[in-house]
Amino acid sequence: MTAPSAFRTLDDADVANKRVLVRVDLNVPTDAGRITDDTRIQAVLPTIREISEKGGKVILLAHFGRPKGVDPKLSLAPIAGEVASRLGKPVAFAPATIGEVAEAAVAKLQPGEVLLLENTRFDPREEKNDPDFVAALAKLGDLYVNDAFATAHRAHASTEGLAHHLPAYAGRCMQVEIEALAKALEAPERPVMAVVGGAKVSSKLELLGNLVAKVDLLVIGGGMANTFLAAEGKDVGKSLCEHDLADTAREIVGKAAAAGCEIVLPVDAVVAREFKAHADNRTVGVDGVAADEMILDAGPASVANVVAKLKTAKTVVWNGPFGAFELAPFDAATVAVAKAAAALTGEGKLLSVAGGGDTVAALNHAGAAEGFTYVSTAGGAFLEWLEGKPLPGVEALRR
Repeated sequence: MTAPSAFRTLDDADVANKRVLVRVDLNVPTDAGRITDDTRIQAVLPTIREISEKGGKVILLAHFGRPKGVDPKLSLAPIAGEVASRLGKPVAFAPATIGEVAEAAVAKLQPGEVLLLENTRFDPREEKNDPDFVAALAKLGDLYVNDAFATAHRAHASTEGLAHHLPAYAGRCMQVEIEALAKALEAPERPVMAVVGGAKVSSKLELLGNLVAKVDLLVIGGGMANTFLAAEGKDVGKSLCEHDLADTAREIVGKAAAAGCEIVLPVDAVVAREFKAHADNRTVGVDGVAADEMILDAGPASVANVVAKLKTAKTVVWNGPFGAFELAPFDAATVAVAKAAAALTGEGKLLSVAGGGDTVAALNHAGAAEGFTYVSTAGGAFLEWLEGKPLPGVEALRR
């Protein structure tokens, strides 16, 4: 990824009286038909409002869930009302994505009005980026705006294909995300620290391989830290650990040393014999884990070490918790480091970017998410960006 100026944004678009196809992320969590978190809706409102206020005809494209063909339970119809209530103006709904029904609904639109089309994934050709489906979508618009970074790692019809058929631009939410990520890893203020946690090394091999070449400090926490400790010859007892990846862990350490990247591992741990909230626990050095114990969190000395390193950094990129943060008191390390990062950000000493599902949940749990410079809700796309992979939906918006 290059500097954000390499991408076309709404600043470059003349939307007045134009039919503007806007790919948004409305894949919101629901419970019994009720939205439990409207973060994704709130994120796209600035783009919808701007296009509407400039006289564009806003045609929203989105998916919901993972339907196998048409599934009434995954219709976007109820979401139209939810978007309307937050937008403060009506949002029409068309029970089709392409074809005569969709075309008729688009034809009725007046400048400034908003229309939501049915779930793009009701048509199997969406995920195949089928040229005929792309052409049928493109027929509905004059311009294309992608405001769904969360789906940017997918080369689907509505996320990538359309950008090759119509003049294409990044929406405001997409623009903010690209700019935040570029500042964090493409042209960062150094030193740069990466915090990578989570359960398994195997799921983040590409991520770790990319980061050691780009950052100055790599803090490894969570279950994956156990694999690195075991690779050093430490006994981690019954802890979650991928013993078969010991050689891989040592390779990553070697690559880091060659690249001048310092790897920071836990020096102490909170251990217990049971994986449950408030289980009897004790804090030991990483050399002191008993055979029947499991590491469930980093200890206070590890936290103090990470916070001290954090104070030397100018930029931090975070993905993954330090321990089993869902279970008290094994959330302590994640909460403490998250609060420290938020405080340093608030003091203007740190640029902090975080992303990924568990990470967002952990930062919210710590009450620290709002203190970060930027928190991405895009799990897969954020991870692939960290891994250094080009994102099709973003690459298609290059000038």
